[in-house]
Amino acid sequence: MSEEIIARPLITITNIIWSFNRQTHEMQLLLIKRSEAPFKDAWALPETLLRSTESADDAALRLIKDKIGLEVRLTATEQLATFTAPHRSVGERALALAYMTFLPAMPKLKPGYGAVAADWLAFENFGHHYLLSDGRHRFDLSNTSQALAFDHDQIVTTAIQRIRNKLDYQPTVLQVLGPTFTLKEAREVYAPFCQLTADQIDNSNFRKTHHHLFKEVGTATIRKRSGRPPKIYSLASLPNPLERSKIDNN
Repeated sequence: MSEEIIARPLITITNIIWSFNRQTHEMQLLLIKRSEAPFKDAWALPETLLRSTESADDAALRLIKDKIGLEVRLTATEQLATFTAPHRSVGERALALAYMTFLPAMPKLKPGYGAVAADWLAFENFGHHYLLSDGRHRFDLSNTSQALAFDHDQIVTTAIQRIRNKLDYQPTVLQVLGPTFTLKEAREVYAPFCQLTADQIDNSNFRKTHHHLFKEVGTATIRKRSGRPPKIYSLASLPNPLERSKIDNN
């Protein structure tokens, strides 16, 4: 007997939206609480259905605008992977095109369509598992956990691993700091992905091994302590938004 052919699966756009809390010096990930079945009242990544008149890139940007009211450039978002496991959704077969987005600000959240709540959660790395928490909610994630709806645990862990793997050659995650940053701020972003603290990353060695990734653009105008004001850097280059990574996780 031949296997059934899936002619028209649902195509969802799932977005892993990162930012950085400058008060707590922590990486943040956006989660929403679903208002509709399947997985009603479960926490999940923001997602939307792909419309017939838009590309996946366009849908990823629309999702950000719909969910948190921000318009961002295409360079702030990048494809992560395509998730196609047969039982990743309940009922109708659904494929997820996953994106990552790096926001330089943490806007006040107002749940959009399909959500009853939206929160920023701090990210911590414990090696064998990852923690997302905000004081009220706590989610322990791994490739095999089911703390979030659908297969979003796997999508988040894939995103974390992708960022970690790119830190030494294309650290697009630093866009959470805005157009410019100090090396200390860069180390604070790197730290949780490396399962370290910022102080455990030696500043001199970091400057030496990563100088080709950054471009010095000036000096900070405000001193936070005695001594020389820190130098300000920007990313030396951003990836071409047309060069997308397409990885199929089954």
